[in-house]
Amino acid sequence: MVDNGINAYFQWNDDLSWYPHGRDVSQTSQVILHMTTAVTYWIFGGGMELYDFTILFPVIFGSLSAIVIFALVRVIGGTTAGLFSALFFSVSLPLILRGTIGWFKSEPLGLFFGLLATYFLLSGINSKNKKIAIIKLIAAGITVPLSISAWGGDQFFIIPIGVFFLTLPFVRSDHKFIIWEIPLFTATVFLVSLNFERLSSNFIFGLGGASLIIPTIFIIACIFIQSKSNENKKTRNGLLFLASILILGTLILIINADTKFLPIPSYRYLNAINPFLTTSVPLVDSVAEHASTTIQQSFLFHSILMIFAGLGIWLIVKNHQIKNSGFIKNDMIMFSLIFGLVGIYVSSAFVRLEVFASLSLIILSSVGLSVLVKEILNNTERKNFKNSFIKFSFLVGIIILLVIPLSFPTSGNWVTAAKTPPTILNGGSVYQVSTNDWKESMEWIKNNTSKDAVIASWWDYGYWISTLGERATIADNSTLYTSIIENLAKMLLSSPEEGWQILKDMQADYVVVFVSGQRLAVDNEDQSLYVLQGGGDESKKQWFIRIADKSMAQYLESDGLSGTDAFWNDTLLGKMFPFTTLAYVNLQTNQQSATYQPGFTPIYVKDIKYPSDSNGPLRLVHASPSFNAEKGQPMIGVFIYEVNKDFVPTK
Repeated sequence: MVDNGINAYFQWNDDLSWYPHGRDVSQTSQVILHMTTAVTYWIFGGGMELYDFTILFPVIFGSLSAIVIFALVRVIGGTTAGLFSALFFSVSLPLILRGTIGWFKSEPLGLFFGLLATYFLLSGINSKNKKIAIIKLIAAGITVPLSISAWGGDQFFIIPIGVFFLTLPFVRSDHKFIIWEIPLFTATVFLVSLNFERLSSNFIFGLGGASLIIPTIFIIACIFIQSKSNENKKTRNGLLFLASILILGTLILIINADTKFLPIPSYRYLNAINPFLTTSVPLVDSVAEHASTTIQQSFLFHSILMIFAGLGIWLIVKNHQIKNSGFIKNDMIMFSLIFGLVGIYVSSAFVRLEVFASLSLIILSSVGLSVLVKEILNNTERKNFKNSFIKFSFLVGIIILLVIPLSFPTSGNWVTAAKTPPTILNGGSVYQVSTNDWKESMEWIKNNTSKDAVIASWWDYGYWISTLGERATIADNSTLYTSIIENLAKMLLSSPEEGWQILKDMQADYVVVFVSGQRLAVDNEDQSLYVLQGGGDESKKQWFIRIADKSMAQYLESDGLSGTDAFWNDTLLGKMFPFTTLAYVNLQTNQQSATYQPGFTPIYVKDIKYPSDSNGPLRLVHASPSFNAEKGQPMIGVFIYEVNKDFVPTK
């Protein structure tokens, strides 16, 4: 966009991705993420490098989102609640981790637009001025598609909005107002969505679109039914109609599961709706972001907000508390509860979706604390020592509760966890260090391979190779072609001769493998000793085996991690790891064994099976700097092999 204009972007087929198929970028990408970046760069770039601008981009929009959530929660619960929400948002661990500096990810911008759309919607619904309401509802309708285009996960904003619409005929008395404002919003969403390739096919005519259009039709029909009903039977008739709609919707979902007349979202979206849904597709299971959140992770992510949110739910459902608070309307109470519960529910499926749990807990906590503060202050109005002490103690207690997660535990609190290095600096390994291994390796590819070279690797590293290395990749992180990823797994787990043939059929010139571990503080005479299993390909081999449909027992020991002799000797991946097992050690008792024993850790020494002058299927042409790590230091090893086109397999 910056170099060739917006029109050229929509005609672009990226030939550096998914070689030789390429990738239709506008059809398969977060268009608004790219477009917003380009436009803001034109306006605010100030001559800086575009790459540097993208490094700052997620942090800037994450910061702006703190302002937006203040405005949103202010509409729901007043200024005090809004201020609390901005504070909680600024220290939310899931939100920080998904929008760190240097990670040009879709969530920060998607959440910014999602929160902005929700603010416009609620503010428009609350507005007493019809002209202002129209403007805000149209703005909300425009912003919703922008948010989904920026990040597909923003479709989960549609769920609480749709459920909220179903409650409006029962919590709002101004039916003449909502009977036109909700259809206006929905119509705007659909009209704007038609301008986006992905949304027009996947959202409008899918379950996402149905989640908006059905509640909108319900509002119109329910208000009509209530208008024709006796005063005493309005609510009953409306609820009966709602029950029939819910039953009908359930039947549609059941029928659609067999007929597929509505486009079904990908597994990760369905799993968020139904956390009990399971899959037998190893590729889906292998993605770390798709792992279910544990109780320990939830407490680390949200900590004291869990308590505040529970307090918020308790306070806002107490009718006398709400009446006394004087600023929370029934429909806003309903929305905060719906958004809170839905957000917590969908986030139970994936670690990645913990951002929605965070937003939910922030809203509930902020509203609850604002009500509590008002109650405490109202009940201690008389100026005497006792009442002043109560006020002071209450405020000190709140401050202490907020500070604790910032300080404890010392190695895993909000502050230290937010300092995690960008993935490019440690390869996403378990070692929280910053190294130059990946950047240096991508620079090597850029400067030492021909411009038409094709690089094979596991799909995790595809974006880095195409953007930093500027070379074509067999697969990248978009996971468009699962069959190609499966073929890569088969290549890695095949014999060296068969793996070489697969690489040749893929027209690959080079293949990259990533090994992470740590050099021990002691050597074995002149041999450096290593433990692996640090988060590189050595830690993913169990997934490669499953995806390639190979036998786990054949290639892994009983611990499910250590490779067998068959793995090290009979697979191309085992041969590409420039290490070999020296012995197995029980690190608790210092016992040693020449063969694997349960509870023992394999100790490795360097062993390059395919050196640069090899006549074998591959030749090691580059090893990243930390392959020569000092004693006791982590190793973030990136190894680049050239495919030997002259290799002759033995028959």
